[in-house]
Amino acid sequence: MSNFYTDLRRFKDPVMAQRCAQRLLKMRTTLAPLRAKRRDGTLMLATWNIRDFGSGRLNPSPRLPETFFYLAEVAACFDLIAMQEVNRNLGDFLKLVDILGPGWDYLLTDVTEGTSGNGERMAFLYRTDKVRFRKIAGEIVLPKGVTVVPTDTVKPPITAEPGDPAPAEPETGQQFARTPFLVAFQSGWFHFNLCTVHLYYGTETGPGLQRRIAEIRSLVQFFASRQDKENAGKGNPQQAENYILLGDFNVVSPQHETMAALVDKGFTVPEQIDAEHLKTRNHFYDQIAVRVRDPRFATVDGGVVDLYADVFTDDDVALYADQVPDAVVGKTPLDRFRTWRTWQMSDHNPLWVQIKTDFSDSYLEQIGH
Repeated sequence: MSNFYTDLRRFKDPVMAQRCAQRLLKMRTTLAPLRAKRRDGTLMLATWNIRDFGSGRLNPSPRLPETFFYLAEVAACFDLIAMQEVNRNLGDFLKLVDILGPGWDYLLTDVTEGTSGNGERMAFLYRTDKVRFRKIAGEIVLPKGVTVVPTDTVKPPITAEPGDPAPAEPETGQQFARTPFLVAFQSGWFHFNLCTVHLYYGTETGPGLQRRIAEIRSLVQFFASRQDKENAGKGNPQQAENYILLGDFNVVSPQHETMAALVDKGFTVPEQIDAEHLKTRNHFYDQIAVRVRDPRFATVDGGVVDLYADVFTDDDVALYADQVPDAVVGKTPLDRFRTWRTWQMSDHNPLWVQIKTDFSDSYLEQIGH
């Protein structure tokens, strides 16, 4: 089913409406092979950090009306998307949902308060004909006495609204900067627990980096222990609890300690999106890691989406020159444009995997023997 494009005719700027329609036609051609992967028997699962989506406090200029159609065109390629950096103000998110249409539903977390939380929430956006919410959801809280960082010695920028009270200092005994969130889903025969994260970045070295690594390691250890306890004594591995972690882990590189922490305790990154197979990746912040006990589980494809293949391209510098505010810093007009466009689309490309969900043959073979 196509997105709802009718609001294009309501644009106050007819030139923008025409441009948007032309760009959408290009995007539809470019994304056609990806859309074609959506079919019965598989789940198109994605993680996408949409930069400062809805806040406007860090964004130097609001998203243009056309931008929401471009974001929706990408989102429509998938069945289930875990989104990060959805902010307190849900206006932008709801515009996206409206364009996608009534075949979609969503779950939202509350905003993470505190300095490190940055006023963000998590979102799960999914097609109701492919994905079923299994009525289990909740924040991840480590066991009593377990903390990630003993004292908040490294602080991210404070981005409170004007007039908000200053955060309490120091933040001691802290667990996660932004609380991970888990939801139980089912697609086809495959049932799984999906946890989305936007982990602490901090600094490239020193205590800030160690805190980032500690968050990754603590999360992985928590879920590995939980899964082992849940599955203990279950004779049929097809009835086991399965876990998928995805989101912005701020992984530095495949060879870095941040990645080593993620693929510990039995978690693995599907080969279709690892560094060896997916050589088009320039950044590794976003990851999808699985710890699945169902032997029928398989990933059949994966990749990243180039957000700027058809929209906000380098050739558009002059076209959007009057939209780039003076606050955007850069040595050249192209540098400033490239920075600005990340607040229109994002500074993260969607990462996705295609998962097998039809286990009918296996089930029938078991009965037939």
